[in-house]
Amino acid sequence: MQRAGSMMSHLGSCLQALPSALRRSLSSAQDVLRRTPLYDFHLAHGGKMVAFAGWNLPVQYRDSHVDSHLHTRRHCSLFDVSHMLQISVLAAEAVRLATALLENPEVKLAGLAARDSLRLEAGLCLYGNDIDEHTTPVEGSLSWTLGKRRRAAMDFPGASVIVPQLKGKVQRRRVGLMCEGAPVRAHNPILSTEGTVLGAVTSGCPSPCLKKNVAMGYVPCEYSRPGTLLLVEVRRKQQMAMVSKMPFVPTNYYTLK
Repeated sequence: MQRAGSMMSHLGSCLQALPSALRRSLSSAQDVLRRTPLYDFHLAHGGKMVAFAGWNLPVQYRDSHVDSHLHTRRHCSLFDVSHMLQISVLAAEAVRLATALLENPEVKLAGLAARDSLRLEAGLCLYGNDIDEHTTPVEGSLSWTLGKRRRAAMDFPGASVIVPQLKGKVQRRRVGLMCEGAPVRAHNPILSTEGTVLGAVTSGCPSPCLKKNVAMGYVPCEYSRPGTLLLVEVRRKQQMAMVSKMPFVPTNYYTLK
């Protein structure tokens, strides 16, 4: 119970659980932020607005980060993605649509904090933290994104580097980690059990569903097998970690048929 209470305390501080790329976005200047068509809607529903990638977006609502996360897992939540230019609804109709969706008692609003912990439980990458322009799909454990035709045709950017990696080995690979002790954050060192630095954590937070600390990071290929014991360093203290398969929590995506 004491451990669970401590984990809930960490989770309650949602901004601390956000990865560095996200926290950098949250701290940008407020006076140049753009607003989505749902900005006033978020405020009316108790949204706590923060800066994110040049936009003013809700980090959470009246519910706590943990409650919002768990509700999304068990039922359904609505997240504003219009800042990603993914909205296919006219701005004038966005509020009407969101209001209609919330009439379903299972639907609640979710903010950036819940989105981040949910994507980490799902083993999904955050660009700028877990992958960037220097990461290949093979290194990032994203080889599934390359279909057979493209592999054969080699007609995509970086094919001359990536295709040989698919057929051979890479020096490093993104892995999931189940960690003991204090929550693990981006940039925490990953070490072998002998104490040799192998790599670094790229994302990490307490998992509301598992009640355990989960993380992702890069290690040499020979240390990437699930079940491999490693160490992570948090506040100059070493604690045990185990390479884990991802997703950490089984997915239950709805697929339109």
